Amino acid sequence: MASMSGTAVERVRSAPAETLQRIRDRLVRPLPADGWWGWLIPLAITAVALFMRLWRITRPQSKVFDETYYAHDAWDLLHHGVELDANSHDHAPGFVAHPPLGKWAIALGEWIWGNNPLGWRFSAAIFGSLAILMIARIGRRLFRSTLLGCIAGLLLAFDGLEFVQSRTSMLDIFLMFWVLAAFGCLVLDRDQGRKRLADALEAPLDFASRGPWLGFRPWRWACGFCLGAAFATKWDGIFWVPAFFVLALFWDAGARRVAGAKQPLVSALLYDGLFALVPFVVLVAAVYVASWTGWFVSDGAHAWNHDRYVHSGQSWFAHDRAVLGGWWRYHWEMWNFHRHLDAAHPYLSRPYGWLLLARPVSYYYSTSGDCGSVSCAQEVVALGTPALWWAVIPALVACIWRAIGRLDWRAAAVVVSFLAGFLPWFWADHEHRTMFLFYMLPALPFMVLAVTLTLGLVLGRVYASALRRTVGSVAVGAYLLAVIATFGYLYPVLAGQVLTYDQWHQRMWFHNCDTSKNRDQHHEDAPCWI
Repeated sequence: MASMSGTAVERVRSAPAETLQRIRDRLVRPLPADGWWGWLIPLAITAVALFMRLWRITRPQSKVFDETYYAHDAWDLLHHGVELDANSHDHAPGFVAHPPLGKWAIALGEWIWGNNPLGWRFSAAIFGSLAILMIARIGRRLFRSTLLGCIAGLLLAFDGLEFVQSRTSMLDIFLMFWVLAAFGCLVLDRDQGRKRLADALEAPLDFASRGPWLGFRPWRWACGFCLGAAFATKWDGIFWVPAFFVLALFWDAGARRVAGAKQPLVSALLYDGLFALVPFVVLVAAVYVASWTGWFVSDGAHAWNHDRYVHSGQSWFAHDRAVLGGWWRYHWEMWNFHRHLDAAHPYLSRPYGWLLLARPVSYYYSTSGDCGSVSCAQEVVALGTPALWWAVIPALVACIWRAIGRLDWRAAAVVVSFLAGFLPWFWADHEHRTMFLFYMLPALPFMVLAVTLTLGLVLGRVYASALRRTVGSVAVGAYLLAVIATFGYLYPVLAGQVLTYDQWHQRMWFHNCDTSKNRDQHHEDAPCWI
């Protein structure tokens, strides 16, 4: 630990004990003292959410939307270690557009239950439900309120898009899980770092003018691991690496400023930021490369581009550069695929309409089934709960106001994390890339946290008047009931229930689209939302 300058020693030694205690109190904020309730209520919410997601999860029986690709690729990974060509009968290599980790997660469910709808979708339900437990606990720590943490869990549990993706074998639910887990680890690291700094203040002789190095940060490394897992699920995960690094740097600077360190931002960069490059860059890259282990240990007969630069008779162990060249070439082809993905699609949407739910995605549509009427309809539509999504825009405005006007680090963290998953798609829109509403799923937890923070403002502070707290509680309770009621009303078209055509049509709220331009093989006569 760095030695302490004479001036700093005299300043700290002369500081009264109450001043040091006041600094420590600012650095270390206590968590709610509610014991087991802080776990029991989030676990109860998670259990309800898990039941909802597993209930009739095998409906519909056929693969929906991109399950056609991911369920097949997961089965190949489980049995061959790499993805194979779905149209080949001789186990030829298959080109895929995404890294393998999310498909390995799907394969876990297939390993348990087999190659069937339950197997395809089981892991998504588990990861989606665990995310609800995580956000409840993260919200509790972030806002220092078990009530607000449970509100965050409820909002995520009753969001339609999260519900549908938790019952579909696609990659986005796993990406959301790892991004949220990384954020949770980052918040834990913030608390741990501030406590270590506070503890250092009790030993003045070890306290330098810039502050001490805070040592090995296990939660920071856990954050790097989760970011690597997100990147290894979909490349979109890379968006949060610089965002979370910047948050960590500014949080450390804020802690050092409270402790009285000179030039807190520079101090944080020198003492914390340089070391943070290892978990945020090196570890992320290591996890990503490790996720391709199945490809590396395979061969050119099964793994795409594996032996592209290996001559006949050579061992790739002896010519690793040739194999790594094939791996790099594979990535260039993946990048080229995404860069030129501009095909027309009936459910294509643009990011400026996502928060308005401008164009949900129909995963499945059928007119068969018994509904007690001549005309029936059965649909699975990827649609967020409107009462939640339409509240996000004013909630983000409130968070931006808190972050700028009140220097609220929690609001800043929510806004930065949300924008990390939202703004890059405007660049993709400039490139005319094909995009869908469910691309917003990894940013959804931060939308939920923004609404939760705003609801906390509506509730009022604990020392507010009884009338103020009562009015706030009624307003928040009414809003939560509206979210749950809206979800319940839309539940049949989220879960693929068979309805009469009129019942289904009532849930298609906006009908001002030219449906002749939005037909596909699954959904020929369905009006779009907006």
